[in-house]
Amino acid sequence: MRRDNDDAVPRKGKVVTTTGGWPELLRRTTTKPPPILLDELIAEILLRIPARSLVPLRNSVCSSWRTLISSSQFAKDHLRRSMEVDPGLTHPLMAYYGQTYSYPIIGVFSVRSVMENAPHEPTKVVPYEGRRFRLIIGSCNGLLCLHDEERQDGFIISHRAMLWNPCTGFTSQPLEIEGLLSTCGFGYDHVNDKYKLFAILDKKSRMFTFGPKSTWRTIQDFNRNFSDGNHRGCLVDGVGLFVSGTGTLNWLFHRYLSFVWVLSLDLVKETFNQFSLPSRDSDDDHRVTPQLGILRDCLAVCYETKKTHWTVWLMKEYGVPQSWTKLAIIPHHPLLGRRPLSLRPIYMLKDVLLAFAPGGKFVLCNLNDGSIEIANIDSSSDGMPKLCPLTQHASGRIFELYHESLVSPFHFGLPSCSSEMRLIKPSL
Repeated sequence: MRRDNDDAVPRKGKVVTTTGGWPELLRRTTTKPPPILLDELIAEILLRIPARSLVPLRNSVCSSWRTLISSSQFAKDHLRRSMEVDPGLTHPLMAYYGQTYSYPIIGVFSVRSVMENAPHEPTKVVPYEGRRFRLIIGSCNGLLCLHDEERQDGFIISHRAMLWNPCTGFTSQPLEIEGLLSTCGFGYDHVNDKYKLFAILDKKSRMFTFGPKSTWRTIQDFNRNFSDGNHRGCLVDGVGLFVSGTGTLNWLFHRYLSFVWVLSLDLVKETFNQFSLPSRDSDDDHRVTPQLGILRDCLAVCYETKKTHWTVWLMKEYGVPQSWTKLAIIPHHPLLGRRPLSLRPIYMLKDVLLAFAPGGKFVLCNLNDGSIEIANIDSSSDGMPKLCPLTQHASGRIFELYHESLVSPFHFGLPSCSSEMRLIKPSL
């Protein structure tokens, strides 16, 4: 005989109606509950955390999270997100070494702190100590390419190059370089996902791709780009400027009493190209060395114009001279100094430009109201006592801007360690 409430009798795997009239899904007692967080959701959360905060997590989280954070794919995804979606995830930092005195130290300070701190609040320099004196060839994706020399009886007998990520602490084993090194540059081939070092060795253009089995190889001749008809010239700087997203190294090419183009090396095709700088006023015969830089991910150049002001230009579309766009005009100011040099543009945050002034100081130029301030950088603990404090003068140092990331040498097959460079003071 059928009972009136038969429909309320539980049956496995069915949705039944109780006497209260609300549905209920009966689960098997052996069914496992779903994980609290799916792996994809965990990865998405971790991708939103700044690189400097993720590094200490590696030693305090479960093994699966640690494996994820240390993987090359996660480092690439985090770098891409910080560059394209959320720039706040990466902190722009300035690294420098002593050129006048060979200190085995690289000083680092936060560019954002310099630009955001109150004028009376100094930004402190954090020193890293190495096993020997090293200079900086270049930077990209959070990696610094360091270079040192082995000397015997006053003569250079060998060179070495090494990759270092100050954020993760990892370095690659030094790469031995044979030959006399002059012009060089370090960058990233974004098409083939390769990090490359370019150098002129014994007057030959050579390229090294970092990886477990890479070797030096000869590429297109660099020197033939040093001429224009019957006029020969030279490069203003020996180290090429890497422009992220373009896969290029860039040098300012100088011809006697005129500056006519940028020499560009495509790291993907491993070929050279050249393009002109912005046009100057026809009545401006003032010739002062311009300065290349990178602002808002674009190539930038700064001229002194008519001995009255500096003009900063951005190349909106890389390699297209017609895309040079005037960004700012900065009048001469007593704090900037007067030397036969131009301002060197370094970084922009909103409408404030951090630049290296001809007078040898870091300055903050407010493009809205035209005000100029000296950047307050405390270098008293940088381990370079013979150099002037940065608030007085930055001479004797070479500077390199870089952005924090999780990219490390072991991600692309290089033996790596964490003992070549050590932090002397607490982190930034």
